[in-house]
Amino acid sequence: MNIPKEDARKYAPATQRNREPILELLLQVLPTTGTILEIASGTGEHSIFFAPRLTPRQWLPSDPNPELRASIATWAEHFPSDNLYPPLELDAAQPIWPVEKDQDSNYSPIVAIVNINMIHISPWSACLGLMAGAGRILPPGGILYLYGPYKQGGEHTAPSNEAFDESLRAQNPEWGIRNLEDVVTVASKENLSLQATYQMPANNLSVVFQRSK
Repeated sequence: MNIPKEDARKYAPATQRNREPILELLLQVLPTTGTILEIASGTGEHSIFFAPRLTPRQWLPSDPNPELRASIATWAEHFPSDNLYPPLELDAAQPIWPVEKDQDSNYSPIVAIVNINMIHISPWSACLGLMAGAGRILPPGGILYLYGPYKQGGEHTAPSNEAFDESLRAQNPEWGIRNLEDVVTVASKENLSLQATYQMPANNLSVVFQRSK
């Protein structure tokens, strides 16, 4: 039986709440041209919202989950944008990313990486892989943008984040809200320097790194 493509679309309620504040910040911190690689694009709702609003930049979504890549592709069919590439199969924890292998791709140079709500809903190895990949492929001055909840100084920033952390660890002991300082330390080892942090809705942070020149 053929399932209608519309059924492939998935929905993440948080997208509707955070997409406008994230876009406002991306417009400030991203390079003005080039390809923006999104790691762990999830449903694809962010991709189809950001891409047309970030022209002339190109937006390259990715996800390791085939169901989510199908969702991304189907969202893109409903809301097409000339600067939105098809989704890549990419697992941040892998030692080599597909964008490093595909020398004949039609992508303009990758100048930034965006990662929204992944680090706390994945093993620590995904964060390590994200930083290593960003260190390998970003050019000098390239930007890594992260969004999500973090501990600071080893403490939760809100009771709701503490409860969220407990629920994540109950689902998978390898998940959980990370210490921002630990993430910054890992990033620095990959020549990524912390530029700024921004308070965002629902006790989240935007964290901006730059590849050292």
